[in-house]
Amino acid sequence: MSASSNAPQLQLLGPGHAPALLAFEKANRAFFAASLPDRGDAYFRDFAARHGALLAEQAEGVCYFHVLVDDAGDVLGRVNLVDVTDGSAELGYRIAERATGRGLATRAVRQVCDLAGTAYGLTGLRAATTFDNPGSRAVLDRVGFLPAGDIRLDGRPGTRYTLAL
Repeated sequence: MSASSNAPQLQLLGPGHAPALLAFEKANRAFFAASLPDRGDAYFRDFAARHGALLAEQAEGVCYFHVLVDDAGDVLGRVNLVDVTDGSAELGYRIAERATGRGLATRAVRQVCDLAGTAYGLTGLRAATTFDNPGSRAVLDRVGFLPAGDIRLDGRPGTRYTLAL
C-alpha cells in the first residue's frame, strides 16, 4: 500500500463524524486554548445539539465544515468556512497536537481553498491569527493568503489575511 493511501482524508462534516469530532475537541482542548479562545464547558455539554445546528447551517450553504480523518476514523483536524456571504467566507482551522508538524494543516487548508473556489463558488477568503501563533501564520503564508492589516483577537494582537480565489 502506498504512503499516500494512508494519508488523512478531508471530508465534509456529516452526522457520523460527531463521536470522533467530540473526542478530537476534548483531547486537544488545552492545546487549542493556548492559541485560540477556549470553547467553554457548554460547547462540550451541548455538543450533540451544536453538531446538529452546524449540519443545518451547512445544508443552508452559509457554512462548510470539514474534518481531516485518518484510516482509523479519528479526527486529526478541522477546516471550516463560515459566514459565507457575497462570494466570500471566513476560514478557520485546527489540527490535533499529535498531528502537528507534518504539513497536514497546509495540505488541508489548500484543499479547502480549492473547494471554496470550485465546489462552493466563492471568490475570496478571509482568515485571522495572532502574532503568537507562528504555525498558523506559516500555513496562511504557504497557501497564499496576504496580510490585510493588524487586528486584536481575544485581546491579543494579530493579523487579518485575505485570499483571492
